[in-house]
Amino acid sequence: MEEFEFLSSDWPTVKNWLIIGGSALATFMIFLFLARKSRTLLSRRLVKRMDDDLLANFLAGVFGSIVILIGLLIVFRIIGLTGVISGMLAGAGISAFIIGFALKDIGENFLAGILLAFKRPFRVGDLVDIGGIRGTVLILNLRDTQIKTPDGKDVFIPNANIIKNPLVNFTIDGFLRYDFTVGLDYGSDYRAALSIILEAISTVEGVLTENKKPKAWISDLSESTLNLQVVFWVNTFDRKISDMEVKTDAVISVLTALEKAGINMPAQVLEIKNFQGKSFKTA
Repeated sequence: MEEFEFLSSDWPTVKNWLIIGGSALATFMIFLFLARKSRTLLSRRLVKRMDDDLLANFLAGVFGSIVILIGLLIVFRIIGLTGVISGMLAGAGISAFIIGFALKDIGENFLAGILLAFKRPFRVGDLVDIGGIRGTVLILNLRDTQIKTPDGKDVFIPNANIIKNPLVNFTIDGFLRYDFTVGLDYGSDYRAALSIILEAISTVEGVLTENKKPKAWISDLSESTLNLQVVFWVNTFDRKISDMEVKTDAVISVLTALEKAGINMPAQVLEIKNFQGKSFKTA
């Protein structure tokens, strides 16, 4: 009986805390919903105006985080912890230092994300190499950047690491150069071979032939062959055909044209000598 009397006498207090807790929870859920909705709507509008998915998504994420932070402050005020929190922040200098030190990496990555968003060394869809990790940029978050490697792995790189390490962007200006080597037999018609190579590679779909024309030159005098280096450019903004398919077609087209013209491309030639001073060559 005494226990029931205690509950009945304390019920107004319990009821009051339930109302406060329910109001705080409802307020937080509302702000969480507003943060998600505002992030989505702001991202869409910014993408249309800025034509930059990376910066638009980042700014929308920052705005959503601010909305959630405002919601948390209101929740603390509803619960009545505003004064307590102010006292803790004012009096707990050591604790604040420890917490700040523990969250140093998070703050560092956040600031690095802001720098990346406004400096824009890459965009969504760019092919980059960051500290030896190569892949396509998917999204820039508040803490990290997500890229997808050619073998399908999703890698999350902290933004601070991107700022501190060399970053190679292969596709930011829309042009990317590829090259391969062709070895000709000594005694071949070298100038004719150069003309055949340039004519063959210029007909390959995906190879640029106007601003960035294909070129070929002698790169090395090796033991068995005269090596020609063939270079060509592709448009990285044109995704109708992949770069590796273009390179494959270019190599096949050049080799086929040289073979049809009767220009020999020998394998490595070895010279073997015997003890009698005679020698012969073999491939």
